[in-house]
Amino acid sequence: MSKSLGKKIAPVPIPKEIGVVDLIDNYFTAYNSARLREACQLLTQDILKEGVTVGVSLSGAMTPAGFGVSVLAPLIRNGFIDWMISTGANLYHDMHYGLGFDMFAGNPFLNDVKLRQESTIRIYDIIFSYNVLLETDAFVRKILQAEPFQKRMGTAEFHYLLGKYVREVEQQLGIKNSCLLATAYECGVPIYTSSPGDSSIGMNVAALALEGSELILDPAIDVNETAAIAYHARQAQGRSAAVIIGGGSPKNFLLQTQPQIHEVLGLEERGHDYFVQFTDARPDTGGLSGATPSEAVSWGKIDPQELPSTIVCYTDSTIALPLVTAYIINRCQPRPLKRLYDKRQKMLDKLQEDYLTTKTQTAALAKTTPKEVATHPCGRLLHNTI
Repeated sequence: MSKSLGKKIAPVPIPKEIGVVDLIDNYFTAYNSARLREACQLLTQDILKEGVTVGVSLSGAMTPAGFGVSVLAPLIRNGFIDWMISTGANLYHDMHYGLGFDMFAGNPFLNDVKLRQESTIRIYDIIFSYNVLLETDAFVRKILQAEPFQKRMGTAEFHYLLGKYVREVEQQLGIKNSCLLATAYECGVPIYTSSPGDSSIGMNVAALALEGSELILDPAIDVNETAAIAYHARQAQGRSAAVIIGGGSPKNFLLQTQPQIHEVLGLEERGHDYFVQFTDARPDTGGLSGATPSEAVSWGKIDPQELPSTIVCYTDSTIALPLVTAYIINRCQPRPLKRLYDKRQKMLDKLQEDYLTTKTQTAALAKTTPKEVATHPCGRLLHNTI
């Protein structure tokens, strides 16, 4: 048999004392354990290198379990996450830790009627007081009345300001291990939300709108800024990586940056260079979480030349993330912080300049007469509509 087919599986008993790198490299031999090993090795050997811009999407109830503090914040501080897209719910529940509220390990078989009577909230096997929600809501509504929030903005700026206030509370309370929002604020990592109204944060923004708040979260700003980040990642021979935790709307928002660049803006682009996803969703049910890298190639979201540099590990993200993070921290030296939040306007200006230049050049090359437009079905529709 050809040696090129793969590494020989030569099992040996697991020793009593074993490190995470040895465990993953030598004992994750097949099936999704092998995909997890391959993801760890791709991340440490290729992705987390100089010149690669790493975007991470986050879905599922990860932060209530503490992963914002224990896993994602360390990755940010070590320069391994350059920008993020998250559900609003993850950012909302992340704030509980930053505000000093308590979350507890329970079990998924508690009596939910009794929990409701006792004003206790359950997220599968995590339980906490209903007052945690009320106090977090009160905090959000209070700070959103501050002057910096009284304008139209994108969610990166919104979360940056939110993280600033949460960090101030952490310092007042003496909290040493910052939550995800506060860490992103300190490290200049922009965090976007693809559906800003779909969380308790968005619900409180809506409530303040009824009181006359001038805060408006503009999704067009987010679409253009995220596209600008992906576009900027390729400058000076750089590369772009998409690391996807779960799936859903954050996954699509991360991947749609490439079609936005080439399909809508008409700028030449080849798709993300790296694609790593941890999901338990199957591709045959039609859900976005299970959409494969090869499917993404057909949309121009992933560079077809880099398809071998794509890995999908079908496993629970709560199992994968601690293992992957421990592996990375053991194998990689910290990277300098890119502080992409501070560069948003510069990146956006470059994207806009190139888009307008390309649009002008295209118009000059294709001066279509009204007669020619009228011969095309879409042209006739436009002609009759305008």
